[in-house]
Amino acid sequence: VQLQASGGGLVQAGGSLGLSCAASGRTISTYIMAWFRQAPGKEREFVAAVANIRDISYYADFVKGRFTISRDNAKNTVYLQMNSLKPEDTAVYLCAAMTTSTTYSLRSTRAYDVWGQGTLVTVSS
Repeated sequence: VQLQASGGGLVQAGGSLGLSCAASGRTISTYIMAWFRQAPGKEREFVAAVANIRDISYYADFVKGRFTISRDNAKNTVYLQMNSLKPEDTAVYLCAAMTTSTTYSLRSTRAYDVWGQGTLVTVSS
């Protein structure tokens, strides 16, 4: 499976942005899908994930109430709606797929074996 993230851009603080992660090659309906982000000079960090059962979602504490992850298996796409954006949300946002069983937490980068190329989100103050 290949992942292509899109939707990044420049937005003012307090604004909104919607990201998409389009998958190709295989259906993602059986995969846990996630968004991570990486700011310059910082480690990649978990943002949100959506399960392959009942679409249960998980969020990092710093995005709860502001970001919403969703999936449309018919379109083979995962989304991240970002509201109330802050300058500290500036980062490259990457989508990832967990295609095999793992003992790693779904909040860990090590749990995901397929990654998209990322899309840059810049939030100005």
